[in-house]
Amino acid sequence: MPAKIYTDKDADLKVLKGKTVAVLGFGSQGHAHALNLKESGVNVIIGLYPKSKSRAVAEKQGFKVFDTDEAVRLGDVIMVAIPDTKQPAAYAKDIAPNLKKGKTIVFSHGFSIHYKTIVPPAEVNVIMVAPKGPGHIVRRQYTEGKGVPTLIAVYQNPGKDAKKLALAWAKGIGGTRGGVLETTFKEETETDLFGEQTVLCGGCSALVQAGFETLIEAGYSPEMAYFECLHELKLIVDLMNESGIAGMRFSISETAKWGDVSVGPKIIDSSVKKRMKVALKDIQSGKFAKEWIKEFQGGYKRYNSLLKDGEKHPIEKTGERLRSLMPWIQKKNLKGAQAAYNS
Repeated sequence: MPAKIYTDKDADLKVLKGKTVAVLGFGSQGHAHALNLKESGVNVIIGLYPKSKSRAVAEKQGFKVFDTDEAVRLGDVIMVAIPDTKQPAAYAKDIAPNLKKGKTIVFSHGFSIHYKTIVPPAEVNVIMVAPKGPGHIVRRQYTEGKGVPTLIAVYQNPGKDAKKLALAWAKGIGGTRGGVLETTFKEETETDLFGEQTVLCGGCSALVQAGFETLIEAGYSPEMAYFECLHELKLIVDLMNESGIAGMRFSISETAKWGDVSVGPKIIDSSVKKRMKVALKDIQSGKFAKEWIKEFQGGYKRYNSLLKDGEKHPIEKTGERLRSLMPWIQKKNLKGAQAAYNS
C-alpha cells in the first residue's frame, strides 16, 4: 500500500503558536529552517557557542542569538542543527543539563539518535524533520513559494503531540508544499547515508571524474570531456527529476537511448551492486559511523586530505574556466558560505 503523503492541509502551524523555537547552529540546514520558520510566523531564537562567527550572520538576519545552553533553557522546541560528529559534545555540555519534561528535540538527520551517540531522557519528545535537499535549496524554494519534499519521524512521544509538532515544523519550512512522508530514524539514517555515498555524491562524483579522465587519457580535449561528462549531466538529471528515467529516455535521441540501455549496465554492472551492498552493510552495522567518528576525533586528517585532492583534480580548473564563459549560470561560492555558517 502506498505511503501516506502529508500536505499543507494535514499540518497546523498553530501547534507552534506561543512556543519558542530554538535552532542550535546556523549552518546549511539551521539557517534555512530558522529563516523559513521565522517567515512562517514562528518565534525563533538561535543558539551558538560564544565565539561563533555565525552570531553576526544570524543577528544580521534579525534573530536574537544566545549561548547554546541559554537557548536550550529558553526553547520549548529545540533543533540540533550542529554537524553530526559535534553533536555529542554539545549535547553533553549544553543541551542535556538544560532539558526538562515537556520540551521537544528536533533533528534534521537521524545519525546521533540511531547510532546512540546521543541518548535523550525519556521525558522529552524526540522528532526528526528532514528535507530531502541541501539547506540553501530548502531556503530558496521556500522563498519561491515552493517546498522541498520532507521526511518526519517520531522517536519518543511522551507529550503525545510529537507528530503534530513534526508536521507543523515541516509546514513552517515549506515541506508540506512538496509533500511529507513519515519514516523512522533508522530508515532515514541508513538510506540517507547509502544514497549520498553510493549514488548522489560519492557515486556521481567518482563516475564524472572517471569519465573525464578516460577521455583525457584517450587524447580528447579537457573542454570536450567536461561538457560530455559534467556539464550535460544536469540536463539529464533535470529530465529524470521532472519525468523519471523513462521520461528522460523519451526526451533523448534513439542513439543515446541505445547507448543508455545497452552500454550503461556494462559500466554500472553487478560488481558495482555487490560493492553497494557492502557499503550498505557497513552503514547498517555501524561500522561507517564508528569510522567517521574516529576520523573526527583524529582531527579530520584523511577527510581534509581527500577533499584537497579533489579540489586539485583537472576537471575543477577546466570547469571554472568554462563556467566563466556562461554568465547565465548562477555563480555561488557555496564553499565560502558554508565555512562562514560552520564557524
